[in-house]
Amino acid sequence: MSEPHARPMIGIIGGSGLYDVDGLQDKEWRQVGTPWGDPSDALLLGWLEGVRCAFLPRHGRGHRLSPSELNYRANIDALKRVGCTDVISLSAVGSLRGDLPPGHFVIVDQFIDRTVVRERSFFGAGCVAHVAMGNPVCRRLGDALEGACRALGLPVTRGGTYLVMEGPQFSTVAESMLHRSWGCSVVGMTNMPEAKLAREAELCYATVAMVTDYDCWHPEHDHVSVEMIVKVLQQNAANARGLLHHVVPALDHARAPCPAGCDRALDSAMITAADCRNSAVLAKLDAVAGRVLG
Repeated sequence: MSEPHARPMIGIIGGSGLYDVDGLQDKEWRQVGTPWGDPSDALLLGWLEGVRCAFLPRHGRGHRLSPSELNYRANIDALKRVGCTDVISLSAVGSLRGDLPPGHFVIVDQFIDRTVVRERSFFGAGCVAHVAMGNPVCRRLGDALEGACRALGLPVTRGGTYLVMEGPQFSTVAESMLHRSWGCSVVGMTNMPEAKLAREAELCYATVAMVTDYDCWHPEHDHVSVEMIVKVLQQNAANARGLLHHVVPALDHARAPCPAGCDRALDSAMITAADCRNSAVLAKLDAVAGRVLG
């Protein structure tokens, strides 16, 4: 687990189309066990531009897992367990706005969680905690990602709301229009409960939502298909790899406390009295909450 003021270790979660990281040095695939079960795949550990990194293909190599089947708790625990301090999440999404065309990157700052069947917290009976989620992404990471995108000339928008639907089916037109009426920018299936769990694990977290299509609301793009999406995925993946090579070195500095408090999210979240906490539950929280649980 990470220590204050140590050099960072960057966790990278690769979404659809991203199953490895080009240019990673001294790389090794390592199986990481967690109390929550197995993560989506082994972690690819190595050094990118001189910075220690851990890459996790969110859907597993070969895209074996659907969004509803992902073990989100194991994924975040595994990244925290190997020492990650920051997590960059790369996700394929549909656009809900005409000014966010396929190929555009959106550094989102808000989420609406419409998932229904997923385990969404490390905490529960035996040890209850309520983390703040008003600002669900780390602004410091968002600044670095925006700067890297602009330096590379990538089409990018800073800010926007990501509607997370259950899936795995794509939206109906009625759903797509509803999401637009709520002011959402993009729609996808994977960033919740991922962002919530990253906050519970006191990880700085930010999302780059990579647009593959216009969802089905657009009168000229009213039918979303896998074939359409895959074509754009390939170019987005290439741009995302370039983005990683640019942004990761920018994060390589001694870590002061996060200005937004991401790394101290549990300081005011624990509500179960110490003498009422379940020891078996505490044992499962060794990586994600060890800093506050001793």
